[in-house]
Amino acid sequence: MSAPGALHPTQRAEALESLAHEHFDVLIIGGGVVGAGTALDAASRGLRVALIEARDFAAGTSSRSTKLFHGGLRYLEHFEFGLVREALHERSLIMQRLAPHMARPLEILYPLRRFIDRPYVGMGIGVYEAMGARRGMPRSHQHVGRRATQALFPSGNPNVVRGGVLFHEAQVDDARHTLALVRTAAAEGAVVASSVRAESLVREDGRVRGARVQDIETGHQFTIEADCTVTAVGVWTQDVVGPDIDLGFRVRASKGVHITVPRDRIDCDTAIISRTDKSVLFIIPWEHLWVIGTTDTPWDFSKAHPAATSTDIDYLLDEANELLRAPLTRDDIVGVYAGLRPLVDSGEDDTAKASREHAVTSPVPGLVATAGGKYTTYRVMAQEAVDACRPWLAPALEPSQTENLTLIGSRDYAAAVADRGAVQARLQVDDDTMDRLLRRHGTDIRLLADYVDDDPALAEPLAAGYLRAEVHHAVVAEGALHLDDVLARRTRLSIETPDRGVEVADEVSRIMAPLLDWSAEQRAGEVASYRDRVAAEIASQQEVTDADSDRVRTSTPDSRNLAS
Repeated sequence: MSAPGALHPTQRAEALESLAHEHFDVLIIGGGVVGAGTALDAASRGLRVALIEARDFAAGTSSRSTKLFHGGLRYLEHFEFGLVREALHERSLIMQRLAPHMARPLEILYPLRRFIDRPYVGMGIGVYEAMGARRGMPRSHQHVGRRATQALFPSGNPNVVRGGVLFHEAQVDDARHTLALVRTAAAEGAVVASSVRAESLVREDGRVRGARVQDIETGHQFTIEADCTVTAVGVWTQDVVGPDIDLGFRVRASKGVHITVPRDRIDCDTAIISRTDKSVLFIIPWEHLWVIGTTDTPWDFSKAHPAATSTDIDYLLDEANELLRAPLTRDDIVGVYAGLRPLVDSGEDDTAKASREHAVTSPVPGLVATAGGKYTTYRVMAQEAVDACRPWLAPALEPSQTENLTLIGSRDYAAAVADRGAVQARLQVDDDTMDRLLRRHGTDIRLLADYVDDDPALAEPLAAGYLRAEVHHAVVAEGALHLDDVLARRTRLSIETPDRGVEVADEVSRIMAPLLDWSAEQRAGEVASYRDRVAAEIASQQEVTDADSDRVRTSTPDSRNLAS
């Protein structure tokens, strides 16, 4: 069985040939969630579409979020009702129609610290549900008293947590969701390639007509011709469009840091969301871990490699420990990751107060620039970006189709669940592992079973509940070109294991090598590059300031040797 929208070395070679010699209706620069969503929107309308990404799909912001589809409860305080309503509609759509295999309800406890908090929080969540937060969820919000809260959250400090309100959001693996969008776009006919960097826009008679690009893997340069070019590159927006194009807005980078700790360090039956003086604290269950985040501070350094400082980590530990009986320490930390939010400049000095609204603009003919927004509202941004291309498209532009377009992995998902027992027997895994595989791969679990049928060694466990077959799948169906692509995004071993994936790096490289035709030297180089990256990240997390942390982190280039 071949994978729909499969991304593999042969597909990439064919894509590069097409990119260099065909003319496209739309070229999308940026393979994060907005770029991938834009490619899917355009391709599903019958347009000839090209999608390029300088590094790996979802390598930037779209793999470094809190991993929630949410409406933004806290945005109600800023009276951003339109943004909240829009995000809640999109969250419901994703859960119920577009990607039900990977978006699932997550019960959340909002701890109450003062008597006055209950009416205030209860009213806010009530309004939230009236705007659509109840759709697709198991039940409406519930108020719980001190005793019930302690039963739900035994690790809670009873001197601080005096009650709570329960409600729901949705959880997702952000990187894998973005990848599903890319593959679905490819299945709809989009020509997609990672490791292709836009060097400059091609302008003719005042109009943008594509981009001059470089294949990072070979150094080969060529031009992609397109009637409309869309930039969906987040914090890199001005870098890509160039200094001479006035976008009408400025994109600011806000750093968000998360840490992961073992599940047994916090005894709680739900996720937790709590306000802090500076932002919002999330404590989210994630497989055998808790994800704790997030910070919200300006970032003026490397865009490719935002670095977490010891100050960021101490802040998260301090905020979490305010709620806990037994404090977390640095020794509890399994992983750390940092990402950059692309905020459309609202004039606020404090990025935590800046709006999460998005911008879609056409500063010059043939060019559409997108920025800002929330992960949850990617589809709306994508639709607006394609609509904005209308003046330069020769064919009549059909209405957007993506509200009804189920993503790869969720198509025929009910049948995959019904066939679960047979596939589980072929994979030789326990129930918990099968549950996780279904959440990660959906209907592609049949492909994993096919690989195991051909090579039983691929059924062997790798680490943290992953199978060797998932590494094979990452290369032959999911476009992985480098070791980091597999350890950081196709799997999440870089944040789910204390060694950050270093211990299995050699084994993973041995699975990848024959599929990517690596020489012994290339394979060794991939392993060395990954180990150096991890060492630099860990060292950067000992530094106090952003400047020092950035200096240490960027001392080691990534496997694609891209400048930030």
